[in-house]
Amino acid sequence: MSLFKNIFSSKKKETLDKGLEKTKTTFFSKLGKAVAGKSKVDDDVLDNLEEVLVSSDVGVDTTLKIIDRIEARVAKDKYMGTDELNEILREEIAGLLSETHSGEATEIKIPTGTKPYVIMVVGVNGVGKTTTIGKLAYQLKKQGYKVVLGAADTFRAAAIDQLQVWADRVGVPIVKQQMGSDPASVAFDTLSSAVTQDADVVIIDTAGRLHNKVNLMNELTKVKRVMQKVVKGTPHEVLLVLDGSTGQNAFEQAKQFTKATEVTALAVTKLDGTAKGGVVIGISDQFQIPVKYIGVGEGIEDLQVFNKYEFVDSFFKV
Repeated sequence: MSLFKNIFSSKKKETLDKGLEKTKTTFFSKLGKAVAGKSKVDDDVLDNLEEVLVSSDVGVDTTLKIIDRIEARVAKDKYMGTDELNEILREEIAGLLSETHSGEATEIKIPTGTKPYVIMVVGVNGVGKTTTIGKLAYQLKKQGYKVVLGAADTFRAAAIDQLQVWADRVGVPIVKQQMGSDPASVAFDTLSSAVTQDADVVIIDTAGRLHNKVNLMNELTKVKRVMQKVVKGTPHEVLLVLDGSTGQNAFEQAKQFTKATEVTALAVTKLDGTAKGGVVIGISDQFQIPVKYIGVGEGIEDLQVFNKYEFVDSFFKV
């Protein structure tokens, strides 16, 4: 397909291929068993394929959409061999993801005319939130942007310390207060400092607690309100970080956070070393929120801008 062209650098594509290796191997192993002994795609094969997709963490609703699309092609073509199934799946999943109108970028871009551009990062503890912030700051700085970090996850001393480590490693300023400080106060100070420094991008870390959704919603609303006193219209982006290795639990976290606050973009981390990479397909489709970044390795360069064509190409690479 013309969609599957080499739009990443070879090094990035190699990292993506390697990061999705376990997902791909597990998926094709299941797919092989689903079509064993069959020469054409029939009802039995479709039933087995449905089970393969669901068990690969694509999600029930998205799986049913894919099956419907394949059923329509079988009905139209009258005959479809199982040897064609790989390519058909690849085409239909890419087509499904195309409908979200996201995942088409190949590099990080910050909108012009908005300075500082403010990104508020949300997500439960342990999903790789702070690491994602650090890697994102690194890539933005590498592109020439002036970045300021805000440590507004004040409920854990470790969160503040970890963000400080990343700020030192990347070489960007950080605004922080003591553990237990008001997160909104930290956000206010961060934006004030960023304006003074004429920064291009501000990335605000927030607390990752979901045990009380009402408290979380109130807290995030307050942080937003206070930031708007410094820069109107902020935050410009609310980035939800999800741990891809948790599979269906990532879906549940996405549901909870999208209820608690307006999420505008997603980052799915820890896809390397897990067989649950199919979760990216389901999350992108179900929430109709752009998957903007994916984490496919531990290296500082291994936070990649999500491109659906390259992702599907790596997912189905034989």
